[in-house]
Amino acid sequence: MTALDFSTILPELLLALYALLALMAGAYLGKDNIARQILWVTVAALLVAAFYVGFTDRPEGTAFFGVFIDDAFARFAKVTLLVAAAAVLAMSADYMHRHGLLRFEFPILITLAALGMMIMVSAGDLLSLYMGLELQSLSLYVVAAMRRDSVKSSEAGLKYFVLGSLSSGILLYGASLVYGFAGTTTFEGIISTMSAGEMSLGVLFGMVFLTIGLAFKVSAVPFHMWTPDVYEGSPTPVTAFFATAPKVAAMALIARLLFEAFGTVPGDWGQIVAALAVMSMFLGSIAGIGQRNVKRLMAYSSIAHMGFALVGLAAGTAYGVQAMLLYMAIYAVMNVGTFAFILSLERDGRPVTDLDSLNQFAKAAPLKALAVLLLMFSLAGVPPFLGFFAKYGVLSAAVEAGMAWLAVLGVIASVIGAFYYLRIVYYMYFGADSEGVDSRMGPVQLVALLVPAAVLLLGAISMMGVEEAAATAAQSLVPGEAAAAGAPAETPAGD
Repeated sequence: MTALDFSTILPELLLALYALLALMAGAYLGKDNIARQILWVTVAALLVAAFYVGFTDRPEGTAFFGVFIDDAFARFAKVTLLVAAAAVLAMSADYMHRHGLLRFEFPILITLAALGMMIMVSAGDLLSLYMGLELQSLSLYVVAAMRRDSVKSSEAGLKYFVLGSLSSGILLYGASLVYGFAGTTTFEGIISTMSAGEMSLGVLFGMVFLTIGLAFKVSAVPFHMWTPDVYEGSPTPVTAFFATAPKVAAMALIARLLFEAFGTVPGDWGQIVAALAVMSMFLGSIAGIGQRNVKRLMAYSSIAHMGFALVGLAAGTAYGVQAMLLYMAIYAVMNVGTFAFILSLERDGRPVTDLDSLNQFAKAAPLKALAVLLLMFSLAGVPPFLGFFAKYGVLSAAVEAGMAWLAVLGVIASVIGAFYYLRIVYYMYFGADSEGVDSRMGPVQLVALLVPAAVLLLGAISMMGVEEAAATAAQSLVPGEAAAAGAPAETPAGD
């Protein structure tokens, strides 16, 4: 170990140190007295870490003999997940205070989960992959069951824990198979072993089990069974977190594993990823139609969107990785805005999440309804919103990779899924007269609703450098290809 190793992992080290100090402060200075302060300091710490990772001039490299990789791909994913985590924490502060959920442990657990995600996207070894994944998962199991007086919240945490443990076991079994047949756990060593000859049957089975274990983390069908119940049962701020940062990290980890450890056989894993994508797109789009709870609806929305992101990976090209990264960044923005709105819904001081409560909402709050309309149109993939260009990017990558059939299926699934997004808009503007719902928002929460809505509308004109950053990140993962062969968000007025 050298000083360079520790400088490479400096953001992770500082976040870990902050989490330990915050835990000591909460334990010794009083739980009720310092919870709010810890939350806002955590928001600042996450944003500072994001700035350091994304905007400081540091050389790329590896640490601890290739176990940890610091490259443009990891930095793009880290900035996205850290900003998403900070946004969710900030917009949840008033909600948690009003409903008696604000505990000093919550922001600390979010910090530890974010730390695990950062390790995940920088993993260069099956061991560091698992360490980061479990640090994230253990934190998420706890926050899912944070509302101890709620049967649904306890059920959500238990169900997530049991099924998450199953997926971890499958992933570990795959890792042991790969190690047994390849003789190494480093991604570089695995791909070197396969480059020397054809992939053995044992490594193939190991790759399949690893992919299955990670598919659980992104709610890909048929490993999605935990998602609707956990989204509904968890406290809404926790659901908002589930729907953003962990999805970005898990999708980036899948890309890192497939391209850096099994990059010589994209034809083998491309079939698996394409099958997961098709099933996720269609189940998420069709099953969401019958949902009457907004949080369950967003769970199926998440499943469908992960299917679209997997389409970019299935292409097996740098352009596909670029499209996937852009998709996940735009997806995080859409979900931050949507959950800022869901967090504000209440009646008689109690949270409300049923779809019928949105009837005639536009009459009471026209500006908020307009922002939600923009968010729903973007989630549905309606042009000229960024959600359309996100889908256009991944579908274009599939076409360029000779998988036009996958793009056609994606278009069909998108049209089906648009129904339940547009139904929300219909209820807000043309729904039947019924008992209304209050929308209580603090200033931060209102910003978290309006800014994403504006970005999704105006961002189509210029991607503000995000597109170029995604192209650079994709090329660092899949060198030797022109990632920006066609910009996923390109418009006539674009860069």
